[in-house]
Amino acid sequence: MQKDLPIIQKTYDLVKWYVPILNKLPRDHKFLLGDRIITGLYDLLEGLILARYSPDKLHQLKALNGRLDLLRHQTRLLLDFELVSVQRYQYASQLLKGIGQDLGGWMRQQKTKLVVGP
Repeated sequence: MQKDLPIIQKTYDLVKWYVPILNKLPRDHKFLLGDRIITGLYDLLEGLILARYSPDKLHQLKALNGRLDLLRHQTRLLLDFELVSVQRYQYASQLLKGIGQDLGGWMRQQKTKLVVGP
């Protein structure tokens, strides 16, 4: 089995941890905010996997950076609406921050490749 990039593994782990929590949200939040976050998480994971094989990684990574920022804000809404504990919010934020750091590093690497050339 091929070893995943660390950012893909971190995102996979986030999805695995977060989705069961989001599925337990109260009905009035589950079907809008919860489903949007879940869709965003799956889109992020899918996008990272596809970017790995894309010849134009930087363009895809920039779009995924926007998706990640949206997930950060949606996660903060969960806290503000008191739908998750402070501890769960902090843990999710920590995971999102780690993914963001990896994504930023991957983007810098791709920018360097564009400047230096093949």
